[in-house]
Amino acid sequence: MAYSEQLAERVRGSFNHLRRVEEKKMMGGLTFMVNGKMCLGIVKNDLMVRLDPALHEMALKRKGCREMDMTGRTIRGFVFVSPKGLSTKKEFDYWVKLAIEYNKKAKSSKK
Repeated sequence: MAYSEQLAERVRGSFNHLRRVEEKKMMGGLTFMVNGKMCLGIVKNDLMVRLDPALHEMALKRKGCREMDMTGRTIRGFVFVSPKGLSTKKEFDYWVKLAIEYNKKAKSSKK
């Protein structure tokens, strides 16, 4: 199993009110693109959250959150949240909201 299908279903449910949502398999998991920009992802059982880089340090203080490190270096504005930090609807919705809010002002990657 490359990613948690159960977590993917939770993300899909939280995005049902949004338009222009696309799923792409990448980084050994599943990435959710909103308006052509990476928003959330799933790698194994962790949620990858793209958030405002200004909130990065604050996010790391929350339960289950750690820096995203996939290439030997961390990227400010991207974090992983373990199942421990997603166990309640309130916790899950917090991360989804952060990602959606930042998506509105995030720049899309160059193709």
